[in-house]
Amino acid sequence: MKAIVCTEWGGPERLRVDTLPDPAPGDGEVAIRVRAAGVNFPDVLIIQRKYQVRPDLPFVPGSEVAGDVLSVGPGVTGLQVGQRVIALCRVGAFAEQVVAPAAACHILPDAVPYETGAAFLLAYGTSWHALLDRAAAQPGETLLVLGAAGGVGLAALDIARAHGLRAIAAASSPGKLAACAAHGASALIDYTSENLREAIARHTDGRGPDIVFDPVGGPHTEPAFRSIGWRGRHLVIGFADGAIPALPLNLMLLKGAALVGVFWGDQVRREPDRARADADALLAMLAAGTLRPLVSATYTLDRTPQALADMAARKVIGKIVIIP
Repeated sequence: MKAIVCTEWGGPERLRVDTLPDPAPGDGEVAIRVRAAGVNFPDVLIIQRKYQVRPDLPFVPGSEVAGDVLSVGPGVTGLQVGQRVIALCRVGAFAEQVVAPAAACHILPDAVPYETGAAFLLAYGTSWHALLDRAAAQPGETLLVLGAAGGVGLAALDIARAHGLRAIAAASSPGKLAACAAHGASALIDYTSENLREAIARHTDGRGPDIVFDPVGGPHTEPAFRSIGWRGRHLVIGFADGAIPALPLNLMLLKGAALVGVFWGDQVRREPDRARADADALLAMLAAGTLRPLVSATYTLDRTPQALADMAARKVIGKIVIIP
């Protein structure tokens, strides 16, 4: 099979296309013919050895896949050859075939294209866990989404719209904000041309948001938290900016507010039954058309380095996928 291989730590330009043996599933695993593989920001970090998952070299990056079951390993029940599935795997998705744990697979509804399936589970699973589990968001509450045009940002807007939240989107260009408006944002902030705190105050009548969804970190975290409403919840999703901010603890005291960590990947590991129930609910909403993931671009396998470079440069709106 053809695959993208990381043989040395560094940027996307160091990745190469290579021919590898077809993988065989072990106990509790399935082999999947990859029809589409989602690209996520951790894929940019893992090849630079900057992520908490650090596989041994050489390895095939990519962790989110949609495709068809090719074969099943010993002990696998509930999955059959030929079924359309989406799955999360530790590594290996940027290839023509991949092996994944059967427990990490979900049936992809027939009406959902592979490209959409490959762009769905990680972004929407993270955002669902953040908003409905960790923040216990309620209809009518106000949500501020930083980095709102990215994959998890648009997923948060989509889920917020479906659950009756009022969403304010903050992003870095008019094009990105247009995508946010199309996914349910009722107010828009361009934080490259507006003062973030002043804009938040204007869109919330000075009360501040009930929830801040923050996958960015960097310089926007502190002004967002200073603007949060009483009993607000600031969701720490990640640090796409590259800088991990530090906040004065007195801000939490003054607002009666909470910083809430969101680590969906570990929730899947620690609470598998709950995570699977959440995924089932999300897939039902996807099949019904209630949720609308945005796949803004597709790349052939040999252009995977370019896809990762675009992700690193913050050029991506919504999700992008690799089509082997």
